[in-house]
Amino acid sequence: MTEVVDVHRQESAAGTPVRPLARLLASAGAWTDEMIAGYGIPVQDTPIATVGGGIGSYILADYLRVAGGVPTSGLRVVSNLSHPWQTYERLANSSQISPTDRIRSDSASRPDNLWGFPSYALQEAIRDRSLGPLAHVFVEPIFDDYYTPRLGDVMKSIEREARRIRYWDMLVRGDAQLVRKRVGGGYYVLFVDERQEDPQPMALRVRDVHLAVGYPGLKFLPELQEFRERKNDHHRVVNAYENHEHVYHALRRRPGTVLVRGGGIVASRVLERLILDRQRYGQPTRIIHLLRTYVTGSHGPHPWARRSGKHGFAYQGFNYPKSVWGGQLKARMASLHGKDRADVYEEIGGTTTAYRREWQRQLRTAREEGWYHAVCGTISDLQDTGPKLTARMRVEQGEFEVEPDFVIDCTGLNAEVTEHQVLRDLLVHGGAQLNPLGRMDVKGSFELIGADSGPGRVYVTGAASLGGPFPGVDTFLGLQIAAQEVVDDIARRGHCRHLGPIASTLEWLRWATGRQL
Repeated sequence: MTEVVDVHRQESAAGTPVRPLARLLASAGAWTDEMIAGYGIPVQDTPIATVGGGIGSYILADYLRVAGGVPTSGLRVVSNLSHPWQTYERLANSSQISPTDRIRSDSASRPDNLWGFPSYALQEAIRDRSLGPLAHVFVEPIFDDYYTPRLGDVMKSIEREARRIRYWDMLVRGDAQLVRKRVGGGYYVLFVDERQEDPQPMALRVRDVHLAVGYPGLKFLPELQEFRERKNDHHRVVNAYENHEHVYHALRRRPGTVLVRGGGIVASRVLERLILDRQRYGQPTRIIHLLRTYVTGSHGPHPWARRSGKHGFAYQGFNYPKSVWGGQLKARMASLHGKDRADVYEEIGGTTTAYRREWQRQLRTAREEGWYHAVCGTISDLQDTGPKLTARMRVEQGEFEVEPDFVIDCTGLNAEVTEHQVLRDLLVHGGAQLNPLGRMDVKGSFELIGADSGPGRVYVTGAASLGGPFPGVDTFLGLQIAAQEVVDDIARRGHCRHLGPIASTLEWLRWATGRQL
């Protein structure tokens, strides 16, 4: 259950203008085969297409191949990514998670393994010939932190499974431009391969479309975004999800002050990197940590539903309670609708980070030595005043100014679905609608409500479907549960097989022995 998986989109600007040819087609609510042929657009036929090509598309492809028995000819992946873990790995590395670091994910949340067995902990124990990882899982979280896998191990396991299911035989390189209903049923997926010298529109004619497009882009606080645009300064004001190694390199060479904004897991990683570099290189780096909400203790809406907190942070092992993935909370959310469901999302949501003992020791030392200060408030103004910046902050005690050398914004990624070209077009022309949280409105099967076309369906998983009957959508396990629901729905409609116990056992043996599908 990872927070950044949270991050399985195409690496393209979501607001890329639609090409002139596509604009002509965009005036029609549904396209006929004659329209496409009249514009001379090359067409490929395939039953199912998944758009995005990140972790979400890869997981659905894995479920369709393994559980649904779909051949490689029955599925196409439209993406400008060369491999499905490309965006996730880049964002993880930018947010200070190296291949040897452990991510915020459960031991059994395996995007390469439908069954979750063996877990990452068991696999690590077998590989290292050590009982340590198993003992860690046994005593968590009372006597030790939650066990979480290393980023490098997760990436290697995904690559292994991608090769086994022949992922690259299904990959179609290109940027998706539009998904439009086809007269007579099904859809057209219009895309352009920008790698070509003279890129021209191409189309897939499909029965079903799956969208796992992730986040449209980076999210900045308004005042930080305004400063970057006004000063064209992407050097001193950075987002934690973009490459900002120059900040740490500069602080190795000279003393400096860093203003860190945000209280989630990414902020924790950035603080850890700043603290470790300060200790390693001996420069007296000063850290100002700005939090919009300062948590001082245990908090929550009910006595039976509270999470711990201290020194400004809200602590939670994963980004949602575990019952979201298969307990009472999952069942409760599925039975709620509209405002009632939105209210529960409000109760269980919020910014949290994992409690890690080593990290707590580092922060305690930093506070005691006086070079780390956490304050509650907002930035009211940011100005360039020469070699340093001047940030005016509004806090409980009033307003005061600090002069940081760098500002690192750790407030996350942009989740506005209307800023993604394909999703926005489905809202305008495809019959889709928004749920109470402002994301795409989906059923329990992750079918996009109102977007069906004859026998065809559009499915949306990942961050764009948050607010539906199933929380935790933007996590490894959440993407797996969503993929299972999608494949089950396709099977109910008679377009792929149901995975029974005997077939499941055989498929697991094929997985365990690495037999290619």
